Amino acid sequence: MITLGTRIDGDRRLLQFDSYDEYLDALVIPKDLFYLRSTSVARQVAELGYRCTGETLDKHSFNARLRAVKNLLFPVQKAYELSSELLTPSDPFEQQLAFRERSNRLGVLSTIIFVRNYTRFHFEVSGYIDFKSRLENEDWRPFFQGRIKLWPQPTDLGYYHWRMGTTLLNESNNYVPVIDPERGLLFKNIHDRKLIWVDPGAPSPGVNTTRVRIHSDKYEQIILYDHIVRSKI
Repeated sequence: MITLGTRIDGDRRLLQFDSYDEYLDALVIPKDLFYLRSTSVARQVAELGYRCTGETLDKHSFNARLRAVKNLLFPVQKAYELSSELLTPSDPFEQQLAFRERSNRLGVLSTIIFVRNYTRFHFEVSGYIDFKSRLENEDWRPFFQGRIKLWPQPTDLGYYHWRMGTTLLNESNNYVPVIDPERGLLFKNIHDRKLIWVDPGAPSPGVNTTRVRIHSDKYEQIILYDHIVRSKI
């Protein structure tokens, strides 16, 4: 099994490319251009994997993995710079995430946020959010100031939109979704390989993990899964 650290090391090579087209161009050989007479067609051949003995990335995977390696090597915000610093959130949800911000940025704690809400047309939108991952990629100050709500996105660990009929599961820098035939949806922490059982009716969310329900007038349902990250032996 490929660990995150190993994949990130391999993905450093993607830093040399400014775009997906440049990545494909690096796979094109002169013979392709000679016979195909078209750069776009040659790129399509490369994208199908005919010019690479290893893995050939599609555009979505290229952008996601390039973004991940950039965030790891060139973080936008240092772990000790807090978005909630010097702010006094009034909403219970904002208060709880402000309390967890530093430990998540430092990697001591890894919080998965389940949030369920309704649009103004009363369509349900819910999902599982990797708090640390979103902290590294967004400006959270407006949230802690109470000016915006937290909404799940299609790129989060889990995303469900009733109106669109969309259900998505994604990997993050910290978790991999796992479907267990008996326990249902689980999230595997990449760093210590522990499983988080997110079924609210489960007797326990997992080893080194606690489950906390938060009540806020702004949201329909909020559950926090706080996982204490242990180094692998």
